Amino acid sequence: MACNFRAAMPPRLLPPLLLALAALAAHAEKGDRAQPMVFTADKEGRLDGVNQRTELLGNVIITQGSLMLRAEKVDVRETRDGYHLAHATGLPGKPVSFRQARDLPGEAIAGVADQLEYDTKTETVRFIGNANVRRTRGAAVAEEVTGAVIVYNSRTEVFTLEGGSASPNPNGRTRIVMMPRAQPGDAPASAPAPLPLQPSTTLTPPRKSS
Repeated sequence: MACNFRAAMPPRLLPPLLLALAALAAHAEKGDRAQPMVFTADKEGRLDGVNQRTELLGNVIITQGSLMLRAEKVDVRETRDGYHLAHATGLPGKPVSFRQARDLPGEAIAGVADQLEYDTKTETVRFIGNANVRRTRGAAVAEEVTGAVIVYNSRTEVFTLEGGSASPNPNGRTRIVMMPRAQPGDAPASAPAPLPLQPSTTLTPPRKSS
């Protein structure tokens, strides 16, 4: 997996630590685009047909194919060309969560943050505040990125990270963790050896003296 650092500008002109992480040549589940967007919530909601705006409150869940977004509050606006802009916020201790399958079988993108912005036209997700995004392969984590702000472009499979006071890492730094890939010829992890079994010994009770 290639790691691409965007640092062509002089350091003094760069915003707080920006870097890009280019992922494998697989994209978010393309079939999701053709699926309906479904909204559910526990509390009140408001649908403004004139301004093309939907507001929902209380354990809000948005689904579209394999995509699932969970938040406490969501404000969705429809653009004139039929796309959607969603802004979601969470609660203390209960951040916004996002998950979407990739075209590669068994892989998905999953992330959490204090706030989230989702643009269906550009197919980008912006994780804002204590952001943590992972690429999973089955139940295993393949890559993990954390920072104050993470922008994920599902078309190009590029993550853009920004550090700052809202980063969960010390001193507001960004962080990338890449797990090693299994190489051909690597021996599978051996299971622990079973405990040796020994036959039980039957004790014969002593004979009573006559």
